[in-house]
Amino acid sequence: MAQTELPKRQAARAGRKKTKKKKKFGWFRLIYRTVISLLILAIIGVCWLFFTNSGESFRYLAADTLITTQHRKWAKYIIGEDELKKRVAEYNEKFEQMGTEKDTHTISIPAPVENQQKPLVEIEPISGNSYKGYIMTVNDPTKIRLGVPDTVGKGEKVSSMVNRLGAIAGVNAGGFDDPNWKGNGFKPIGVVISQGKLYYNGLGSSTSTQIVGIDKQGKMIAGHYSLSELSEMNVQEAVTFQPRIIVNGKGQINSHKDGWGIAPRTAMGQRADGAILFVVIDGRQPGYSIGADLYDVQNIMLEHGAVIAANLDGGSSTVLVKYGGIVNKPSSQYGERYLPTAFLVFDDPENVTVPNIWQGLDPKEIDGGKK
Repeated sequence: MAQTELPKRQAARAGRKKTKKKKKFGWFRLIYRTVISLLILAIIGVCWLFFTNSGESFRYLAADTLITTQHRKWAKYIIGEDELKKRVAEYNEKFEQMGTEKDTHTISIPAPVENQQKPLVEIEPISGNSYKGYIMTVNDPTKIRLGVPDTVGKGEKVSSMVNRLGAIAGVNAGGFDDPNWKGNGFKPIGVVISQGKLYYNGLGSSTSTQIVGIDKQGKMIAGHYSLSELSEMNVQEAVTFQPRIIVNGKGQINSHKDGWGIAPRTAMGQRADGAILFVVIDGRQPGYSIGADLYDVQNIMLEHGAVIAANLDGGSSTVLVKYGGIVNKPSSQYGERYLPTAFLVFDDPENVTVPNIWQGLDPKEIDGGKK
C-alpha cells in the first residue's frame, strides 16, 4: 500500500512545484508588462509635452502656476531657466502696459445704503471648472478703509484687523516682502496710502507705481501713477499691486494663455453704480478648488458689471473675513497669514482711526524675513 502511495505523493509535490513556478513566472511577466507599459506611456507623455502645441501650452501653464508660488525656481525644470527669466520679464512688461491706459470711468455717487434698502455687504459663492470662491459686493464704496497692523515688526491677520477695528468685513490687500516665504508680513511692497496720507514708501528712487485703491469720492483707482498724481487725485486708501485687468469696461487679458497660471486669487473691481466688488478664489486644494487664472477673474468681474478691476495679492494670502470669521478656505499650511494691509468695510468709517505703524521707520532697515 505504501509503495503505491509514494509515487502519488511525489507526483503531487512535483505538481505543486510546477504551479509555484508558473505563479512566480506569472508575477514576473505582470511586472515586466507593467514596467514596459509605464515606459511607453512616459515616452508618449514626453513626446506630447515637448512636441505638440497642447503639450507646450500645458508646460507653460504649469510653469506659470509655479511662478506664483514659493517654488518659482522649479519652473526652470519645465521650461528651462532662460525661458523662466524671459517669461517673468514678459509678464512684468505686459503688466506695466496694462496699467498705462487712461482710466475715464465715472461712477454714480451712491445714496446712503439705508436709503437704497440694500445691505452694505453682500457675499455670494462663485465657481468654475477649476475653482470655488466668493464675490463680496460693497454697495457704498465710501465705507472702505485700509487696515494696517498695530505692532511694529509684525504683520496682522485680516480677521484680527476686523475684530480690533470693529469692521464688518475685510479682504487681504497688498503684497509684502517675504524672502523665505515664512516672513512676518510687516514690510509692504511699494506704497501704502491710508486716510489720504502716504503711510509707507518703499519705492526707493522711483516716483511711480502700480496701485489699487479708492479716492475720496469712492471711485476706484487702479493703474500706473506717480505719487504726485495720486495726491492730486485725492486717493484715500491704496496699495501697490498689479496688474489692472479691466479698464474703461474692457478686459486686458486676451485668453487663459496670458492668465499667469492657476492659483488662489484676490481682486478688486467697481461697477458704474459705485459698488465695489471683491473676488476671492480658493486654490491649491485638490478635490475642492485648484484655483483660477487672471483671465477667469477678469471674466467674473465683467459678468458682475465691473468697469475697472485689478489684481491684489493672492496665493496663500487670499482671505475673506466677515464679522471676524473666515468665509473662504485659505491655502496656507500655516493658517491665515500675517499681512501688512487689508481692505476693510465699516458701518461708520469716520469714527475709525488707523495709526501709521511705519512712521519714523526706514523701509531699507525693515527685515521682512525676521520673525
